[in-house]
Amino acid sequence: MKRKIKYTDEPIGKVKVISDFLPSPEELALKDETVKVTIALSKASVEFFKKEATKYNTQYQKMIRRLLDEYAAHQS
Repeated sequence: MKRKIKYTDEPIGKVKVISDFLPSPEELALKDETVKVTIALSKASVEFFKKEATKYNTQYQKMIRRLLDEYAAHQS
């Protein structure tokens, strides 16, 4: 589906800006108690986390876990 996007110069209506509550990659390298689960993730997401983990000398699984922890804490 390679449809060309048609942009218009019309008002988009009322916009709500949401603050960025997600942690930066370096904040995702902390250690916590864990529970093993099996999950299927997109290849692009895993590649992103592997690349970022290499930068900060940590494991990509820890970074994903920390991201999910931050999201869950923000929702409660």
